[in-house]
Amino acid sequence: MILLIATENAHKAGEIAAILPDIGLEYLTLQTLPGYVAPPENGSTLRDNALIKARAACRASGLWTLADDTGLEVDFLGGRPGIYSARYAGEERDYQANNEKLMLALSGVPESARTARFRCVMALCGPQGDEIVEEGVLEGHIADTPRGTNGFGYDPLFVVRGTDKTLAEFSADEKNSVSHRYNAIKNIEDSLRLLAEDKL
Repeated sequence: MILLIATENAHKAGEIAAILPDIGLEYLTLQTLPGYVAPPENGSTLRDNALIKARAACRASGLWTLADDTGLEVDFLGGRPGIYSARYAGEERDYQANNEKLMLALSGVPESARTARFRCVMALCGPQGDEIVEEGVLEGHIADTPRGTNGFGYDPLFVVRGTDKTLAEFSADEKNSVSHRYNAIKNIEDSLRLLAEDKL
């Protein structure tokens, strides 16, 4: 059975592929769909956007499709940047600019008030209209300055709860065993196993 991973973000595709269980599924990415144009992510929630991406790629390919939408929610900022995390500092989706804007927004805010979480929503859509949605969360807080050279996005600023390390200071294997994306995939894993067994 083939599963299409609906993302154009190479970092994200790599993380998802590394986390997905070895259960007999063949994983493809959007690079296997020449000319595919991703739909606008204009939903009002992470769930909306995950479903928009999964539905569109499923329709275009005729394959079971897995898509995710992920946001960083900072409590002091009322849950922002949230669904706008990837384009927090503008549509160019520049990681450094996003991090600089976040640090500026939290300038002078004590660590106790810098609590945050990564939230990842996974949507699995099938050619016959089946839709399964799960989410995963990783709690932590925002550091004063970036630390670490691994990962991408806000990883250098996100200190994982219960540790003194940012996600960018975790190895890839360490991150992929605790992350919000890992938790979302674990929650949808039973459905993926049923798909691998052709029982969905």
